[in-house]
Amino acid sequence: MITITAIIVFTVLTTLTLTWSWRILNWSWLKPKKLEKILREQGLKGNSYRFLVGDMKDIVKTRKEATSKPINLSDDIVPRVFSYFQQSSIKHGKNSFVWLGATPRVTITDPEIIKDVFNKNNDFQKLNMNPLARLLVNGLVNLEGEQWSKHRKIINPAFHFEKLKIMLPNFLKSCDDLIGKWETMLSSDGSCEVDVWPFLQNLASDAISRTAFGSSYEEGMRIFQLQIEQAELTKTVMTNVYIPGWRFLPTPTHRRMKEIDRDVRTSLTNMINKREEALKAGEATKDDLLGLLLESNHKKMEEHGNNKNVGMSLEDVIEECKLFYFAGQETTSVLLVWTMVLLSRYPDWQACAREEVLQVFGNNKPDFDGLSHLKIVTMILNEVLRLYPPVVALPRTVHKDMKLGNLTLPAGVQVFLSIVLVHHDSELWGDDANVFNPERFSEGVLKATNGKLSFFPFGGGPRICIGQNFAMIEAKIAIAMILQLFSFELSPTYAHAPTAVITLKPQYGAHIILHKLEI
Repeated sequence: MITITAIIVFTVLTTLTLTWSWRILNWSWLKPKKLEKILREQGLKGNSYRFLVGDMKDIVKTRKEATSKPINLSDDIVPRVFSYFQQSSIKHGKNSFVWLGATPRVTITDPEIIKDVFNKNNDFQKLNMNPLARLLVNGLVNLEGEQWSKHRKIINPAFHFEKLKIMLPNFLKSCDDLIGKWETMLSSDGSCEVDVWPFLQNLASDAISRTAFGSSYEEGMRIFQLQIEQAELTKTVMTNVYIPGWRFLPTPTHRRMKEIDRDVRTSLTNMINKREEALKAGEATKDDLLGLLLESNHKKMEEHGNNKNVGMSLEDVIEECKLFYFAGQETTSVLLVWTMVLLSRYPDWQACAREEVLQVFGNNKPDFDGLSHLKIVTMILNEVLRLYPPVVALPRTVHKDMKLGNLTLPAGVQVFLSIVLVHHDSELWGDDANVFNPERFSEGVLKATNGKLSFFPFGGGPRICIGQNFAMIEAKIAIAMILQLFSFELSPTYAHAPTAVITLKPQYGAHIILHKLEI
């Protein structure tokens, strides 16, 4: 005889099964088809939705084909680094959409609409990242609303110009170390061939270690190696369709990512605790980013009666330190490597930049005030950032129905601000959009863009990258010191292969021949 308990259990199980079946059906098919209908009714075009995978298989396949071999020595890099999205744009129009699994992503290339997205940062928020990807980098870059505002206010003082000025000796020391290594590699004729990419990564790592944590690159080597491995694992995870709950499966990749995260957290926790103890003991704050961050955090809490809720927790500080490590190293090293590649290819611009550096500094070490007089170097760096932006695109998510230009985007859609497509758009930059021409920035960014938001290598709006000045100062110092001592050209072994792996990197390195200059 069937008992009442059995009936209740059966009813509950049936209800749960039906509920979850409906949710899965809605997530995997009904909602995507509804979103597709809304987008098409507004004139947007794209492939029809394919169950679960969307365009992901094609995206991965196209990327694999594009990155299978180097390209000709050209700055028209979009077909290699953004192959599928460029093809979609050509086939369906600039404001088309692609499918990332069950989520439609609308590509936005109109500068006015991009500006609108940046300025409405509370409406167009950062994506809810795959939780495993957050193991690589989290902190300020992924926070929203009041949390973001609180962190930004606490961190801001560490990036003021007067604080960055104090860090100048650290930048100089890191560059001295790099140059010293290159000098030991020179042959009897004063030249050598070297893959500058790992050296520039080390330079940026060393600089961020000294300026952020007051430690040398050697001391931070282990964290950097772990972060590099984590970035590779993150790339693997991000190219797969996200399935809720999948991250809990103990796959070798998942296990290793969590091991690295625990390792990095332990190292950073020890570092932070030592600083906290020193602060409590009344020791002077160190003039590095971590010291300034902790000082600002303590002041914020003291202003509110030592209320810890208004400040950052240990967990918060750890995440910001991971972000210092990753963003500080990645952005600057990428900017420097493409600058050296382009100056190798355009010796006239290299000579102009060197002449300016020697005019401003002579053979002396760069000083902070002199950096503002490096007009040609600044033009060159801006043109490098245009052609080879460290981050190639910025995705945003729509949590509620939003009006954007002539479009009404429903909740559940993503917008895709394609930096690399906009930066290479001939309608915005002219027929020479794919040509290295620093002269276009001779009267500044505003004049070069005709007042449009068509140049945004560091993002834009209230959430523009907090480390922008840090990266540009470090890059100017490094390039100035390299130009003072070396001329350089591409090696015959150089293979031109820009590839987007978190940031835009040279897939096969950057083999360059250095020539020591007579001083």
